Amino acid sequence: MGPQVCQVCNEAQSKYKCPSCRAPYCSVPCFKKHKETPCVSLLHSEDNPKSTCVLPVQSEEKPSAAPESVVERPVTVTEPSAVLKREQLEAIASSSELRDALKDESLQKLIESIDCSPDAENELDKAMDVEVFRLFTDKILSTINP
Repeated sequence: MGPQVCQVCNEAQSKYKCPSCRAPYCSVPCFKKHKETPCVSLLHSEDNPKSTCVLPVQSEEKPSAAPESVVERPVTVTEPSAVLKREQLEAIASSSELRDALKDESLQKLIESIDCSPDAENELDKAMDVEVFRLFTDKILSTINP
């Protein structure tokens, strides 16, 4: 596999790899800069050993609400009325029906594929053709619009 370039400075040849995410880096200053943002660990599954979606490693020092995808998308709101209110988000988070639905592995994989995709809108459209996902979205809508 040959020498790799430092993923932090993109200049020097890497001599080391981050123990968490295996990102190549060349020096202590580059390692410190790498650690300024939450380090990520490659998410692999038996079904998808070459998965490229990455999730932050959970730290005991700083608890986080939920893992975030590294696939970055701009957040644009064209209709402010489409943004959920705090009470709606709390209703979703406290719904045992939604938590139970999320135990379904096929639903988890669909959500992961949407979250990890650089074309999330297209993946979302495809997921709407899958019954388990459509039922899940209906449950969310009935939870936020009683």
